[in-house]
Amino acid sequence: MELRGNEVVLRTTAEGDSEVLDRILREPEVAAWWPPLDDYEGMLAVVFGGEVIGAVTFDEETDPEFRRAGIDIFLTASHHGKGLGADTVRTLARWLLQERGHHRLTIDPAAANTAAIRSYSRAGFKPVGIMRAYWRDRRTGTWQDGLLMDLLADELT
Repeated sequence: MELRGNEVVLRTTAEGDSEVLDRILREPEVAAWWPPLDDYEGMLAVVFGGEVIGAVTFDEETDPEFRRAGIDIFLTASHHGKGLGADTVRTLARWLLQERGHHRLTIDPAAANTAAIRSYSRAGFKPVGIMRAYWRDRRTGTWQDGLLMDLLADELT
């Protein structure tokens, strides 16, 4: 699979991507929000300028009464703040809404991850509410809040 955004390309992860993605997940700015992963199967590599700069994944609820999809993303710190996260999320969101037939998408950054929240807001996601003690910070062992955000099909920017 390959999806083209304004600046990024999302493609199925390949065997050689693991080393780069492992290195990205060890960056302090990324490791603060993401644990190490055993594999990247089912994820899409985020490619910019021919270089893998991160990965994005999605999950789908297919029950017709609750149909929706969720998105998760990480990018190397050297490409934070350049609009590439928003482009990645927009690109995957467009595919999930138009090709997969979802009407609603969710994303759930850590409530303290203000940079991610800004990026998702640029893509059209809106805050729904705080999920208290939502995820365990493996570095401290403490529970941290998450922010539930969603995007309806007609809100994609």
